[in-house]
Amino acid sequence: MAAAGGPDLSPVSGEVEPGVREQPIFTTRAHVFQIDPNTKKNWVPASKQAVTVSYFYDVTRNSYRIISVDGAKVIINSTITPNMTFTKTSQKFGQWADSRANTVFGLGFSSEQQLTKFAEKFLEVKEAARLARDKSQEKIETSSNHSQASSINGTDDEKASHAGPADTHLKSENDKLKIALTQSAANVKKWEVELQTLRESNARLTAALQESAASAEQWKRQFSVCRDENDRLRHKIDELEEQCSEINREKEKNTQLKRRIEELESELQEKETELKDLRKQSEIIPQLMSECEYVSEKLEAAERDNQNLEDKVRSLKTDIEESKYRQRHLKVELKNFLEVLDGKIDDLHDFRRGLSKLGTDN
Repeated sequence: MAAAGGPDLSPVSGEVEPGVREQPIFTTRAHVFQIDPNTKKNWVPASKQAVTVSYFYDVTRNSYRIISVDGAKVIINSTITPNMTFTKTSQKFGQWADSRANTVFGLGFSSEQQLTKFAEKFLEVKEAARLARDKSQEKIETSSNHSQASSINGTDDEKASHAGPADTHLKSENDKLKIALTQSAANVKKWEVELQTLRESNARLTAALQESAASAEQWKRQFSVCRDENDRLRHKIDELEEQCSEINREKEKNTQLKRRIEELESELQEKETELKDLRKQSEIIPQLMSECEYVSEKLEAAERDNQNLEDKVRSLKTDIEESKYRQRHLKVELKNFLEVLDGKIDDLHDFRRGLSKLGTDN
């Protein structure tokens, strides 16, 4: 769709024709569905994904249409009439019946706000279409009354005068008004036939809408069942997640136990190695015991020798003390002897001096 104007879609064939007489007044995106023409109950997707859905205003025809194009395919071309009703069947889904297209359109929106805006715009456009229809009927009635009055006046003028320069012009205008009146009457008959067709189609669509409402109730029940099932599954998932958590905790405990077992096995291997060493050592214990006895005997002999030596040392100490005492006593006697000797020597010197003196005197 162009930004400045919209496509001119033929209401019969649905082909896209270039034109700017239709202007977009509201645009949104939704998934498009149509009622199954066979069952009148199930919805058939008209688009594989969300497409643009727009309200267009036709300035020339003073009409409103809902148009949606998926690529090069026209999937909605619905002219809005005052008799149409947009129904919300869920929080994000709405539908309306188009008697001219002999189908029911459904739109699935991504949010409840988009659905509410679309429904409000539908009511606004529906009211505008009703006002346009009332104005059109007023124009037709005014034109019909004017044509009848002009025809009567023209007949009176013909009876009143058969001459004058304005007679030809009045006759021509009278003929035009007669043609317009004939066309208006034909249009009135055509509209009456179309109105009857619309009433019959509206009755069929009303029945289809009632069936769709019943189907919607069934969908609601199925949705409730699915929701309960979903809640049950969620509860089951929560239980499974809790079980998984317990399993993970058990796995972690098992991992810790494995590590502890490995540590114990390593300690056991070390103990076994120590035990082997002790067993090897136990094989040389008798030899060690005999050596120990031999050493003990030697130690006892050494202790005896030591005891004898100690006795000898004590005896020697006693001898030494006695020797020291004798030495002290000898020292004293030697000192006394030396003193006596000194005295004797002094006497001897005195004697020698006396002898010398005597020899001198002689």
